[in-house]
Amino acid sequence: MSNPQIEIQLIAVVVAIACAIPGVFLVLRKMALISDAISHSILPGIVLGFFITQDLNSPLLIILAAVTGIITVVLVERIQKTGLVKEDTAIGLVFPALFSIGVILIAKNANDIHLDVDAVLLGELAFAPFDRFMMSGMDMGPKSLWVMGVILLITVALLLMFFKELKVSTFDAGLTSALGFSPAILHYGLMSISSVTVVGAFEAVGAILVVALMIAPAATAYLLTSDLNKMLILSVLFGVFSAISGYWLAHWLDASIAGSISTMLGFVFLMVFLFAPNKGLIAVMYRQKQQRIEVSLLTFLLHLNNHNEVAERHINHLREHINWQKIRAKTVVDLAEKNNLISIKDQIVSLTDKGNNFANIALEYIITNKDERIEHLKDDFFLFRG
Repeated sequence: MSNPQIEIQLIAVVVAIACAIPGVFLVLRKMALISDAISHSILPGIVLGFFITQDLNSPLLIILAAVTGIITVVLVERIQKTGLVKEDTAIGLVFPALFSIGVILIAKNANDIHLDVDAVLLGELAFAPFDRFMMSGMDMGPKSLWVMGVILLITVALLLMFFKELKVSTFDAGLTSALGFSPAILHYGLMSISSVTVVGAFEAVGAILVVALMIAPAATAYLLTSDLNKMLILSVLFGVFSAISGYWLAHWLDASIAGSISTMLGFVFLMVFLFAPNKGLIAVMYRQKQQRIEVSLLTFLLHLNNHNEVAERHINHLREHINWQKIRAKTVVDLAEKNNLISIKDQIVSLTDKGNNFANIALEYIITNKDERIEHLKDDFFLFRG
């Protein structure tokens, strides 16, 4: 690998990690769309910062962009709290307005400056190594790597300092207040870090990839675990994997690096969405099928418990009486027999002692509707549960 290839991958990895950390809390707080709003609405802050300093490298651009991001969050919350519109509608009203202001300012006052809309929206990692950070005449490496490295260090330091407070405020804002912490300060602190991260990654990767790196890894990790620590680790790992694999996919296809990384993020999410052991689509469909079988089994056993007549318990009559298809009836009967809930002799179905006990307890649960009874049943009788 050449030196620029290594630098591009390093920048992509650092950006992925820096975006993944605040992204976890945004996903858990159900504020994923706010990252998209911030990534677009900070454009006026960048433009105003340039007008003041006439320098694209000035730290004032990052500061004003972060302030604009916080203003976006405040405006969204103010509109939402009126009760007239919901949060998604408020976001849809605020960020197009602020973004449009930025576009107008660029079109009217910065046509001759390299501050065009395409660069802001799309970004290009392939050009990042050409923008060098010079100190006393020495080449210190890509500027984007230094900027995002500093932002990452600040993000990690703040996470370690305020992890417990962030954790509590994310899941229970009321408890946060009772413990003496201000949910508002923690909230706006998170929004500030998100804004700074988005601005720092703008020039290297663009707004589209920033949103993808901030939300997709966190959403993927959320499907695999309910533990915050594990979710943070998995989110970082998914972001890093997608950044590196996306770069080599772009190299192989001779395509956009940002587009390829976003594609890999989407592919990883799709795989987890389908095959996650607990929350994946296939696992959910399997559990739903098992639950339908459980309900059918319960119906079948209660029917047997309610009829002592031999004719009512003949296996063919049962299928006709309950109005099940042949395959479904066979599945339920075989399952009941496998779990020793019924016995079959001369095509006559009878409840075993275990089946009779199950039917009586289940009937009592249906009448009393007490949760503790059904949990006992699941452990003792539903041996086939997936």
